[in-house]
Amino acid sequence: MSFKKYLLTGLLVWLPLAVTIWVLLWLMGLLDGVFQGLVAALQAVTSNSMMPFWEQLKHIPGLGAALVFGGLLLTGALVSNVAGRWWLGHWEGLLARIPVFKSIYTSVKKVSDTLFSSNGNAFRTALLVQYPRAGCWTIAFQTGSPKGEVARHLGDDFVSVYVPTTPNPTSGFFLMLPRADVIELKMSVDEALTYVISMGSVAPSGLVPHA
Repeated sequence: MSFKKYLLTGLLVWLPLAVTIWVLLWLMGLLDGVFQGLVAALQAVTSNSMMPFWEQLKHIPGLGAALVFGGLLLTGALVSNVAGRWWLGHWEGLLARIPVFKSIYTSVKKVSDTLFSSNGNAFRTALLVQYPRAGCWTIAFQTGSPKGEVARHLGDDFVSVYVPTTPNPTSGFFLMLPRADVIELKMSVDEALTYVISMGSVAPSGLVPHA
């Protein structure tokens, strides 16, 4: 009995650290992959004399992640002023003229602007909804309200919600529910996500789980 207890206790100590390191390594690998793709494109358009230099850059561990991260910060700083927004508007206008590409780019931009904009309402509110049937309750996040033709059929008193799966909240279900059927929670989105990922074992602050 003690052996099993010690094993589980040790697992609980090291598992969060191992998962955190794995996520960071995966993110660094992703950014390095983006950087290596950019270097490969530069190799294709530069002279042969530059090949050794590009090859050396490709084999420096972590350089891609650092440069991509710095590039994102620099881009954000540049487009935060009037001149940067003017340049960005012309760039997006150019991309919008490319067939097929414009459909993908426009769709992704709309989703990212909705999710990450500081002025948006997506994922700003945690809700309690009945799913997958009446009487069963789960955590959900408000993503907005129905628009367009859907709104004309449903009416104004509906909300769009995202119901995440457990323990992987990156997959889930999109639902449109009557506003009267959802309960707005006072807990933060971070607390609600922690509650979902932990399968209810980590209670939000102010709530004490029953034994």
